[in-house]
Amino acid sequence: MSQICIVLDTNVLLSGTAYPSSIPGKIVSAWRNGSIEVILSEYILDELHRVLPRLNHRLGWSNMEIRDFVDSLAFLADLVEPIQISDPILRDKADQPVLGTFLAANAKYLVTGDKDLLALSVYYPIITPADFWQLHGK
Repeated sequence: MSQICIVLDTNVLLSGTAYPSSIPGKIVSAWRNGSIEVILSEYILDELHRVLPRLNHRLGWSNMEIRDFVDSLAFLADLVEPIQISDPILRDKADQPVLGTFLAANAKYLVTGDKDLLALSVYYPIITPADFWQLHGK
């Protein structure tokens, strides 16, 4: 896999953490092994920290382990401040900071499973984990 710079949405980080053998898990693993570069924002990391406890039935992590994990991702990623935009075609305004992270990152792709963000793929290089893996995974 060539070194490529991407933004991972929270849902990809969440799925990749909870299901390491899944395609999102392979992407997260490739990142943690240094094969790809990931750019995130505090917004994405905070959202991950907020939703990870919902997977405690699968992970069994304490609050401290969740915080340590999110902190380790912050250490691995380049962090950017999301660009504040008001894109009228954005169906879910809650996705604005994720799109803003992608625009600030100047990354090749935003990798997400979010259907509202994927609907913008005609305007921005936004792709699913499966499509990213098909293009760049090994």
